[in-house]
Amino acid sequence: MVNTSENFEKYIELKNIVVKSSDKTILNIAHAIIPADRITACVGPNGAGKTTLLKLLAGIIKPDTGTITFSFKTKTALVLHHTPMIKASAVTNLGMLRDADASISNADVKQVLEQVGLSNLANSAAHKLSAGERQKLCLGRAILQKPNLVLLDEPTANLDPNTTEQVEELIRQFDREAVDVIFSSHQLAQVQRLAEFIVFVDQGEIKEKGPVGPFFSNPQTQAAKRYLHQELLAD
Repeated sequence: MVNTSENFEKYIELKNIVVKSSDKTILNIAHAIIPADRITACVGPNGAGKTTLLKLLAGIIKPDTGTITFSFKTKTALVLHHTPMIKASAVTNLGMLRDADASISNADVKQVLEQVGLSNLANSAAHKLSAGERQKLCLGRAILQKPNLVLLDEPTANLDPNTTEQVEELIRQFDREAVDVIFSSHQLAQVQRLAEFIVFVDQGEIKEKGPVGPFFSNPQTQAAKRYLHQELLAD
C-alpha cells in the first residue's frame, strides 16, 4: 500500500483490522491512517468493502481483530445509501431524534428542514418522498445530531443532477462548519469536486491513499490504475 507522509491534525488509525462475514474476509487492513481534517473520499469497485469500512468507523460494527484509534473525541453520524423511513411525515421522521436527545427542539427540526430544502414537504409522508428528498431528509437527521464526523455512503447514488448538486452543497456546508466528512462514491467527477484526500479500497484492503490530484493523475498501484481506467471508460 502506498502511504502519504503528510501530517494530519486529526486522523483515524486502523491497526490489524479484520472483518469477516460467514468466514469471508470483508476487510483486511494491516495499518492505515485516514485523515479527518479534510473531506476524504473512499473509492473502489463494488464489493470492495467501502460500506463496511464506514460502518466500522461509525462503530456500527466491530472488527473481528484489530483496533481503531481516533486522535480526537468523536460524535459520529452515519448516512447509509438505503436508510428506511417510518410511515409518517418528514417532520415526524426528523423529530424522532428528540427521543435520543432532549436538547433538540421543535425550532431545531424546523430550521433543519429549511436548511435541507424540505420545508414545503414537512407534512408529506416520508416514505413517499422522491429518492433525492429522502436523501436530504437523511442528511437533515445527521445535521440534527450535531456530529463532528459525518460518514456518507454513496450520498448521491441514483439522484438527478440538480439534486446531486444540492446534496453536494450540504456536504460542503458540513466542511465549512468544521464537521469532518468521509464519503464513498463511484462518481469520480464528484470525488474531484468535493474531496481533498482519497482512500482507495480494493478486495477489502486499502491499496492506495493520498491527495486527490496525484491519485487521478499518477496512481501508484496497478489496482488503482485498473479501477480508474474502467470507471473512466464507463463514464
